Amino acid sequence: MDLSRNTMARLVLFLSLSVFCGSSQAWTGEIRGRVVCDVCADSSVGPEDHVLEGAEVAVLCITRSGEVINYQAFTNSKGIYSVAETMPESDRWESCLARPISSFSEHCSIRGEKHSGVKFSYKLPSGQTHKVRPFLYKPTSAPVYCSPAAEF
Repeated sequence: MDLSRNTMARLVLFLSLSVFCGSSQAWTGEIRGRVVCDVCADSSVGPEDHVLEGAEVAVLCITRSGEVINYQAFTNSKGIYSVAETMPESDRWESCLARPISSFSEHCSIRGEKHSGVKFSYKLPSGQTHKVRPFLYKPTSAPVYCSPAAEF
C-alpha cells in the first residue's frame, strides 16, 4: 500500500512540474476584416456601399510548428468577421490566408475581385489584431445612379 502511495505521489509531483515548469507562454492572435457590397462596382468603399451581414469568410493559418489550421467565420450586423485563437507562443500563427466564401445575399453575390484572397505574415505580438482589407461583392445589376451619365 505504501508503495502505491509513493508511486502516486511521484506521479502527481511529476505532472505538476510538467504543467507549471514545462508550459510555454500563451499567445493570442486575432484576424479581423469586413465584407461590403460594392453597390456601384467601382472597387472602392464609398457612401453608397453597405456591409453584408452573414457573409462567410475562410481563414487558413500555418503555425510555427507547421500545423495548418482552418477557420470559418461569418460577418456580424456591422459586416465584421473575426477569428481569434490562444495557443502556446511556440505554435503561434506564422502566415495566413483569408478569403471570402459567400455573401449569402441574393442582391449582392458576385465577388468583386477574381483573386480575392489575402495572404499575409502574422508577426504581431500577443493580443494584437491583424486587419484585412475589406472583401467586396458586386450587385447583380448596378443602380442607375452609378452610371457615368448620372453624374451630369
